Amino acid sequence: MMRRGLRNAVRGLCAGTVVWALAGTPAMAAPDGYAFTPGAENLAGSPDTAGARTLVPGHTYRSSLPARGRLYYRLTLDATANVYVPVTAVPPRGATVAATDGIRVSLQDADGNPCFYSSASFGAGLSPRPVTAVGQRDTGRSLCQSAAVYYLLVERLDAKTSDPGRWDLELAPATEPGLAATAPTTPPRSWNSATPQPPGGAPRERRGGEGFSAARVLGQGVWRTRLAPGDTAFYKVPVDWGRQVHASAELAAATGHGYVGGALTLSLLNPARGPVDDAALGYTGTRHGVSLAPVPPVEYANRYAVPSGENGVRFAGDYYLVLHLSDRLADSFGTGPFGVTLRVRLDGTAHAGPKYLGRTEPTDLLAVSPGDWGPPASGDTGGTDPAMRALAYGGLGAGTALLLGLGAWALLARRSERAAGARKPTA
Repeated sequence: MMRRGLRNAVRGLCAGTVVWALAGTPAMAAPDGYAFTPGAENLAGSPDTAGARTLVPGHTYRSSLPARGRLYYRLTLDATANVYVPVTAVPPRGATVAATDGIRVSLQDADGNPCFYSSASFGAGLSPRPVTAVGQRDTGRSLCQSAAVYYLLVERLDAKTSDPGRWDLELAPATEPGLAATAPTTPPRSWNSATPQPPGGAPRERRGGEGFSAARVLGQGVWRTRLAPGDTAFYKVPVDWGRQVHASAELAAATGHGYVGGALTLSLLNPARGPVDDAALGYTGTRHGVSLAPVPPVEYANRYAVPSGENGVRFAGDYYLVLHLSDRLADSFGTGPFGVTLRVRLDGTAHAGPKYLGRTEPTDLLAVSPGDWGPPASGDTGGTDPAMRALAYGGLGAGTALLLGLGAWALLARRSERAAGARKPTA
């Protein structure tokens, strides 16, 4: 009986271990190399406002955009919240694109008057990659202040020679409530705009995620990954109120010859996926780097700044760093993968942010990821995020303790059986 109980306990432990291992398995990449938010709702856009379907802040949606297409989506907004609707376009991997190809996004009132518009293009790399533009409504401005129905218009910008295939879209509408007290309406007058010395030291391995929802957390330091031509890697850097983020990237040397414009693109986006800055480097096979322009420390009043980069660092949260390696690199320098080093620096002192009248949607929009975000210098395989790693270590500890307990139980069982056998009289 004792042995049967032991066997059942071991079977339970093994089954639990298998489930634990499966739970830590990373999600498979999408066919075009972009990981959409799990559970995103499929929502078709409409060619006119009459058929536009509703977007709800805090939810994420998947859609698609035809060549030279124009699609409308509907939003019902109150009069108090700032609204951000980032749209990420994902063309098929290997598609032919021009430098000016991309998307334009605008938020409009019911009469078609634009509240705000922005655009994003693939740039000099001539490489299909996820690009993001945002339609937004800021309270306190002269346009689009009433509680009403609004429309998001997404337009595809593409040359006649570009690939005509449909582009996937990810839409992630978000809201930021008004403040509980009056705040300054002018941006900070002075801040340190000098480019600082990037951090040094041995790089730590850190493979990026394949979409915003799969972005992997980075802290200050030197990080290294390997990208094949056409790859895009997503990271996120926790930046609190008062902190200033700097980033640069370097592409390692490779054999081959030629020149590739826009070989490596580095982009910074805010927690609402609003573009802050991007930079790209040309490549001739020698080690080369690129840095983002300095941006001010994160403050609420930055939203009143005119330059878009300063305007974008308007709230605390996880800021996204996105790397893309042009697929044209393969023609001159092979299929790789190529070493890429990412240097992240955080300056300034964190302080409490303003008090809001309500909550954001999604509720974690302005949340700053806590904890130690880096693996030891010996390397990181990229299989799990820090939270999953902590869970895995906890699971291993619990499993080890259980195994030790079962071992002690088995030892006691054998001793009991031997003792019983010794006491049993012989015939």
